[in-house]
Amino acid sequence: MSSIKTVYDHIRQNNIKTILLVLLFPLLFLGVIFLFMLIVMDTYTDALAITGTVAIPVLIISAVWMLISWAFGDSMILNVASAHEISPDDKKYREVFRSVENVALAAGLPTPRVYIIEDSSLNAFATGRSPSDASVALTRGIIDKLDSAELAGVISHEMAHIGNRDIRLDMLIITGLGVTVFTADLLLRGAIHSGHTSNNQDNNKTDAIILLLWLAFSVFNLIIAPILQMAISRNREYAADSTGALITRNPTALASALRKISGNSTLAGISKIKTMSSICIAPPTHARAFSDSLMATHPPVQKRIERLESMSIK
Repeated sequence: MSSIKTVYDHIRQNNIKTILLVLLFPLLFLGVIFLFMLIVMDTYTDALAITGTVAIPVLIISAVWMLISWAFGDSMILNVASAHEISPDDKKYREVFRSVENVALAAGLPTPRVYIIEDSSLNAFATGRSPSDASVALTRGIIDKLDSAELAGVISHEMAHIGNRDIRLDMLIITGLGVTVFTADLLLRGAIHSGHTSNNQDNNKTDAIILLLWLAFSVFNLIIAPILQMAISRNREYAADSTGALITRNPTALASALRKISGNSTLAGISKIKTMSSICIAPPTHARAFSDSLMATHPPVQKRIERLESMSIK
């Protein structure tokens, strides 16, 4: 008879899987470029040299882009969601703020800033660079339609993302994908411009290299990266559910909240930016059967509920 997995088992397994998935990002990115370069280069050495030449500027652009995201990423996300901050002195939201404070205390984390999104849907997310400057955003709908235990479960899920440093991981992944998309666009523009001015064999070979680099970036952006992002995001959601259940010692409350959230989680501001979907507790876009089963950033809600209801808190 197999033993029941505890919260700690779920957290440990999810963290190991996430580390392995994150390591695949740069390896697959360089591998795709190398394979495409083999088409036009004469030797493996030449293909490897081109791959290294491309990797250096991309890493530099990524570093600059990440610094910008590090400084302004959380503010931009909150602005996109049209979230406004509340204070502990606001009588209207005193119970909400107190719930956040209690969950933060139970999690051993600083109390994050609390934001409200004036939207009747049920959703929530956390953002920030670290636990010391994190923010939790809750929709009007999730505040109005969940009971106190369910709301605490949702807040604990978001505090788990903060404590597990998922907010930092999401920022790095979103930024990295932004860099490769931006670079692919530059390569396409370069190929088009070079095609108009080419007049000899060397230029034609350069054009072919640029075009294949663009194809390599496109394959990575459209196929490989979304699959890896989906896998990492699903892992993070399972881990946050487990950690959240550990914080409140009440996994069934979070399971009940997820049932209600799944019926109406579409969040207008966030739904317009697909790369930001992974930060929400539930998909902020309209559900589609194909994407839900293959490319969704969140695990099926029924599986999340089943895991929570089967957990043993010791």
